[in-house]
Amino acid sequence: MPRSRRAARRGPGSARAGSPASEEEAGSEVLSHCSSASEGASPAEEAAAGSEVLGEQGQEEVAEDRLKEHMDSLLDKSAKTRQAALQSLHLALSSRILSEFLLERRLMLTDSLEKCLKKGKGEEQALAGTVLTLLCLQMGSGSEGEEVFCSLKPLLVSVLTDSMASPGARQSCATALGMCCYIAAADLEDLVSCLSCLEGIFSPLSAGEGGSVPAQHGPLHCSALQSWSLLLTICPPSHIKSILDNCWLKLPPLLSSSSVALRILAGETIALVFELAQDVEEDLCHRDTEFLRAQLKVLATESNKYRAKTDRRKQRSIFRDILRFIESGEYQEETIRFGLECMCLDSWARQRTYQAFKENNELLREIFSLGPPLVLDAATLKASKVSRFEKHLYNSAAFKARTKARSRVRDKRADVL
Repeated sequence: MPRSRRAARRGPGSARAGSPASEEEAGSEVLSHCSSASEGASPAEEAAAGSEVLGEQGQEEVAEDRLKEHMDSLLDKSAKTRQAALQSLHLALSSRILSEFLLERRLMLTDSLEKCLKKGKGEEQALAGTVLTLLCLQMGSGSEGEEVFCSLKPLLVSVLTDSMASPGARQSCATALGMCCYIAAADLEDLVSCLSCLEGIFSPLSAGEGGSVPAQHGPLHCSALQSWSLLLTICPPSHIKSILDNCWLKLPPLLSSSSVALRILAGETIALVFELAQDVEEDLCHRDTEFLRAQLKVLATESNKYRAKTDRRKQRSIFRDILRFIESGEYQEETIRFGLECMCLDSWARQRTYQAFKENNELLREIFSLGPPLVLDAATLKASKVSRFEKHLYNSAAFKARTKARSRVRDKRADVL
């Protein structure tokens, strides 16, 4: 084609220099060039474009065929085959948006997951709970997601409350119950019943004497408390007041757990409860919170050598923020950056929601009202990049500020002051 364009540019110039006959010859020459160029190039271009389209369609068809095979394998008699199919579905649903494909097959997949939860054991039940969560995420908050959640909610509760089921299966069902209820539950009754079920898992009475949690059940109690606190963020004010009256005092005993993850999660949940109390104009400070404050201060300054150094550092940092919030109402804001966009976490409720859905970009954008992703051209992206020298200056300034802030609380500097 470039050759024909050059011929076209030369044609008018040669026409001016010659006779009408030469114009006709030049015109016919241009047409012949165009014709020969199009005849030579278009089949190759069309073949390349066609093969690219066919390649994409072929890959899509192959992927869908594999997904169908995995769904069929969920009904296999072999437990290993079912587990392998669940693992493949887990990978596919967590890495791609398959809403349209799943929409037509959601009932079949829901039935298969129900059988895995009912008849499976241990790892199979855990994987089925995870795939169910991903299916609800793909279906979203519409009627389809609600249909999936309502059909499997009784079974999730059954596995979660079964003390004979494996801790891994119960943990997976606790996460599925919380996240699916958050996404798809339309009735307050479903929300309240899920809260009650989860509370029964992590409350001190279920944990054992004095609120101690057996080591093998630490992750289970963490998952139940995570789901419970997530659902608190969408509770109506009337039910928040009921929780403040009846439930929140079950949280402080968890601060004595041997699990650092459960201690931290319990502290964050207590801060969330105080935040929600402010929103409904309920004051928790007039209640017996002196012992709670003392616990938080100990955890914010703990230096016991029998705990891992990284655990102590993480625990002190988080509990300092929790204690500051309860005493002064000041929240340590956090900015999450992704590309040229950023999102501010300015409350315990937003932080809890972000932690739950940070792996699902599409749903996270909807929950935090971020709108569609920014689409920028190469020039804008290049202009937005910070130079290496500017990064160095920023890091140096940040390092100096951080060193000064830390020096103020060191023993030697404090003694001098």
